[in-house]
Amino acid sequence: MYALTKADVFLYPRITNTYLQEHFPGLQVILQIALMKKILAALSVFVLLFFVFACDKNNNVSLFFSPSDDVALGQQVSDEIRADPNFELLSRAAYADAYVYLDSMVNAILNSGEVAYRDEFAWQVTIVQDDNTLNAFAAPGGYIYVYTGLIKYLNDADALAGVMGHEIAHADLRHTSRNLQRQYGVSFLLSLLVGEEASTLETIAAQVAGTAAGLSFSREFETESDERSVEYLAQTGFACDGAKLFFERLEASGQGGNTPEFLSTHPSPENRIENITDKATEENCDTTPSGNGGYAAFVNSLP
Repeated sequence: MYALTKADVFLYPRITNTYLQEHFPGLQVILQIALMKKILAALSVFVLLFFVFACDKNNNVSLFFSPSDDVALGQQVSDEIRADPNFELLSRAAYADAYVYLDSMVNAILNSGEVAYRDEFAWQVTIVQDDNTLNAFAAPGGYIYVYTGLIKYLNDADALAGVMGHEIAHADLRHTSRNLQRQYGVSFLLSLLVGEEASTLETIAAQVAGTAAGLSFSREFETESDERSVEYLAQTGFACDGAKLFFERLEASGQGGNTPEFLSTHPSPENRIENITDKATEENCDTTPSGNGGYAAFVNSLP
């Protein structure tokens, strides 16, 4: 009897298909199943590599978290914050005038044409009542929080716009999601996306909410946000180097070594002032102070 080999199957398909059907009907099915498994495995690897090496809107390596996942995680973080008695959030109904001013500033930045996820993210800003804290932070998906202590300390529209630009950049550049990918690994995040670890997403949201006020990012991410803030503000009526004003005030008051968590990672205030100034020079954008029209009234509208 002729000994059929795999080579025969591929070299003589017309002959072997008939031969297999007549003499080895089960073997043909087995070979077809094996071939299909190999094809599916190859496709799986291709899809995985596509997601890993594709780029998002900011030309960063694409995340397993999609923009809609960022928004979903940010919403869960927002819910955790609202349920946490340590956060005293000012209601929009009670402090309507304050929110009109702040929303106008944030919208000017969002409408600069430089925010990649302008339409995909939620972009909600909330004021936290705490005059003793100089802080602001961004949760994934565009949920921004700023403390009354920081607003009153800055006392300058350009400076606050610089900080808002910095925080918007953290969200728009998806820094928290990129940190999560590094922390938990690709395989774990993939299991989240296919629903195998759905409850874990709630745990991550609670952890992010619990540390949100003290989120810290790498030197790379902080520099990215500083520079992106300049790019945002260059397309608004605010001084494009507004982000450096906060650091200049810290330096002038002798608090350079006590930078709040939201701006404290790695680069020293003096280095960040220099970097922001260099970026403004590179962009050739307007650094003329915009004036503080309405800022005093904004501050006075706060508790």
